[in-house]
Amino acid sequence: MGMTDKQFQSWVRFMLEALLEVNAEQDPEKRDAKMAKILDNLQRILED
Repeated sequence: MGMTDKQFQSWVRFMLEALLEVNAEQDPEKRDAKMAKILDNLQRILED
């Protein structure tokens, strides 16, 4: 089942917000942990 344009735009907004949060993180360890979580979630989406 595919996404509508609105669903895709919402997903892109969600990803942008998550990546901006990682980018703003000052602590390298926290930044790495947040990025690892995003990457893991993206991998899970691909595997579904």
